[in-house]
Parts: sequence; structure tokens; C-alpha cells
Amino acid sequence: MDWVTALGIVAGIFTTSGVVPQLAKAIKTKEVNDLSPFMFFILLCGVFMWVVYGIQKQDMPIILMNSISFILNSVMLLLYFLFKNKK
Repeated sequence: MDWVTALGIVAGIFTTSGVVPQLAKAIKTKEVNDLSPFMFFILLCGVFMWVVYGIQKQDMPIILMNSISFILNSVMLLLYFLFKNKK
């Protein structure tokens, strides 16, 4: 693996893992009313386009990290709709 690929993977890990603390908090507290579902929808659109771009470029770090990001952000959006307005 060359250093550019390694850099792409490490950068992807940092940006993809950014949603993990919010996911953990939402699962633990079941509180999501302060989140914006529109922001997660926009983010999902963007990471989906990154996956398509990565496939076209045959760039595995872009494909892998954005696919994981798509899954994590999809789960967060799902949790929003499951937990919104629940107390």
C-alpha cells in the first residue's frame, strides 16, 4: 500500500467515525429531538455521490470509507425517526 492510499484510509476513518459519538448518545439516551434530519439527508446524498465517484475512479479508500459513512449516517437517520418525540 502506498502512502497516498494509507492517507486516504486514515482520513476516511477520521471523517467516517465522526458520527459514532452521536450514534452512541442517541442509542443510550433515545433522545434525538435536537438533531436535524435534513442535515443527515444531505450528508447521505453527498456520501452516496462519493461512493459513485470512487467506483468510477476505482479508488478503494473513497469507496470503502464513504460506504461505511453511508451506513452509519443511515442508521442515525433511522434512529431519528424511531426516537423523535419520545419521552
